[in-house]
Amino acid sequence: MKKVFVSRPIFPDVIERLKQYFEVDAHDGPALPADKIAERLADKDGAFIAGDPVGAKAIEGAPNLKVVSNMAVGYNNFDMQAFNAHGVLGTNTPDVLNETTADFGWALMMATARRITESEHYLRAGKWQEWSYDAFTGSDIHGSTLGVIGMGRIGQALARRARGFNMRVIYHNRSRVAPEIETELNAEYASKEDLLKRADHVVLVVPYSRESHHTIGATELTLMKPSATLTNIARGGIVDDAALIDALRRGQIAAAGLDVFEGEPNFNRDFLTLTNVVLTPHIASASEATRRAMANLAADNLIAGLGEGPRAGNPPNPINPDVLKK
Repeated sequence: MKKVFVSRPIFPDVIERLKQYFEVDAHDGPALPADKIAERLADKDGAFIAGDPVGAKAIEGAPNLKVVSNMAVGYNNFDMQAFNAHGVLGTNTPDVLNETTADFGWALMMATARRITESEHYLRAGKWQEWSYDAFTGSDIHGSTLGVIGMGRIGQALARRARGFNMRVIYHNRSRVAPEIETELNAEYASKEDLLKRADHVVLVVPYSRESHHTIGATELTLMKPSATLTNIARGGIVDDAALIDALRRGQIAAAGLDVFEGEPNFNRDFLTLTNVVLTPHIASASEATRRAMANLAADNLIAGLGEGPRAGNPPNPINPDVLKK
């Protein structure tokens, strides 16, 4: 039987699915560092990875490796240049998490705008003694302007939600979406600079790459309204976290909601000194149904990519499909 490595604890029934086809080496503990992952991959034909780094050294040290299946949409944890050079197929899990992630992005934006976390901490600390007209006054979502940076599937799902709140929607993307999508979403294309100046609530939904690194930095934050909020459900590194902390501290923008961070799970601890930021630990896709769908899709990709199961040789979500032709 072919050998596969599973990098994180995952649903037992998914492990059992993999065991129908492979000899499974399943890690059942905290996340492994890159060098330990490389060691476990050395004799494997495939891997089920949950966002862990798979770099050139790991690929070069695993001569039998053919498929690495990522239980995520983003794949900046993969060195795709090394994958292509060694004929290793990478796969991901798009689409199954779109609506759940959009739900969470909306919740995070609303919690940020309405100061939910800050007011809850106030209540829990026993500070609530009386009503005050200006206690925790935030900003409205309804009737405001939503700025979406990254109008892919999740960005479009966010824009659909905006209709129920009577919001104006402006968006920026590497390229404009089709006219019929703009019409459906009642969304207006704008330059990044124009969007930042006009939006009351900016939500980031762009994939991470060298080009998108620090899409929002000190310069961009100066363009935003002092009353505006920034929500990041994309990837750490899209925002310059140090610049954002400075902007929040100085009141340059009103508040931020962050599900992702540079260097996570490590992050800039100065965020913890701020009251005008809502922080969550990369959980935008974390509903039971969606995480199961992601895990099963990642398993489908691995099984098919290694030539097994009903879709043998035809995995649903190849990142670099050209290697299948070699």
